[in-house]
Amino acid sequence: MPTDQPRTEPQLATLPGELPKGPAPARTLAAAMLGSALITLDATVVTVALPAIGSSLGGGMAGLQWVVDAYTLALAALMLSTGAFSDRAGASRAYALGVTVFTLASAACGLAPNLPALIGARAVQGVAAAAVLPASLALVRQAYADRARRARAVATWAVGGSTALALGPVVGGALTTAWGWRGIFFVNLPLGVAALALLLRAPRSERRPAPLDLPGQVMAVFALTALTFAVIEGGTTGLVAFAVAVATVALFVRVESRQAHPVVPPGLFRDRAVRVAVAAGSACSVAFYGMIFLFSLFFQQVQGRSALCAGLLFLPMTGLIAVTNVASGKLAGRYGPRLPLLLGQALAVLGLLALFAVDAHTPTVAVAVLLVPTGLGVALAVPTLTVVMLDAVPAERAGLAAGVLNSARQVSGGLGIAVFGVLTSGGFATGLRPSLAVAAALLAVTFLLSCRLAGRPARKS
Repeated sequence: MPTDQPRTEPQLATLPGELPKGPAPARTLAAAMLGSALITLDATVVTVALPAIGSSLGGGMAGLQWVVDAYTLALAALMLSTGAFSDRAGASRAYALGVTVFTLASAACGLAPNLPALIGARAVQGVAAAAVLPASLALVRQAYADRARRARAVATWAVGGSTALALGPVVGGALTTAWGWRGIFFVNLPLGVAALALLLRAPRSERRPAPLDLPGQVMAVFALTALTFAVIEGGTTGLVAFAVAVATVALFVRVESRQAHPVVPPGLFRDRAVRVAVAAGSACSVAFYGMIFLFSLFFQQVQGRSALCAGLLFLPMTGLIAVTNVASGKLAGRYGPRLPLLLGQALAVLGLLALFAVDAHTPTVAVAVLLVPTGLGVALAVPTLTVVMLDAVPAERAGLAAGVLNSARQVSGGLGIAVFGVLTSGGFATGLRPSLAVAAALLAVTFLLSCRLAGRPARKS
């Protein structure tokens, strides 16, 4: 998913105890960048390997959806409070713990004897990833006392995540083709060890008090899991799970309204700009992650391409993400965030509608080209909707608001995959167009909502 990671990590604040200049900041930046890239890579690298996992372990479409969503849900739900955990434990300790657990869970994924074991290990990966992301950015912010150097370091950190996101399908396809699907997890072992080795020579972070809302966090995880289960499983069991999810959400809202430091303050959504930003970010995630999920299956199961070929076919769409993110920032700076937000959503909708022409006989290269407009549109919209979100809240609540936005995007991406999996379970050909219609309709609605945002005058040259 196109990211604006320096602006979207939760619960972050400049910590006391700035690290010294010299080699230490560079090592700290390298460690943080590697850890962040590792977590981002794992969000997309698995998708291309799903057909191979299904052939090896079975489980059908529902099982394959859980392989993706177990990671996504754990990451999304726990990011609401792992920023506070990073502050309490110290960023370096939280980062080291997260990377260690993530590396061990990756080994468990690679050794998984069956699908339930793989899904369980993926959930543990997601928990660890939720600890690594905010801690990695906190490390960068500590390592550079000078504001200009810090800004450059954060930009470098973000490039690592964007690059990993773009290369995820390609790396997943290459590893699956060369060593089988287990290779996509075993490759995390040396990368995790390298990240920890870089961190060993970096100074430790100081701890500071930070409130944790454990009841709210537990209910958030429970509600999101129940909702995803309802979508994937369907039937009577799904209806029961949906009822449980609704009841848990109602209880969550009631409990959060009485908490001194809730993970999601109810008053946050009173501002229209916040509501629009969260809705638009969610729609963008459904479109982006949904397209990678759908067309990974299309290239391999319908057109008979290899996993490597499937990964390479996503490169035209994902390879332009970083460049488009930069262009989005320049447009927002000159004309205000509403223009690139509207342009991005409109382009994504047009791209989704163009994909309606795709069928089993469409040339593979043509399909890869038709994916580009949706990817570019989402990459154009996401950084600016983040600006809209952060401009709508006081500075002291920016970390919290960013965490809510990032969590909503991750959850929506997981739910989108769940819905698209259900729609295509009866046959890919019959499910493709309804899936595209859902994504296009969501983006069309958020486009209309975005039109009501107040514009900002262009910056004078």
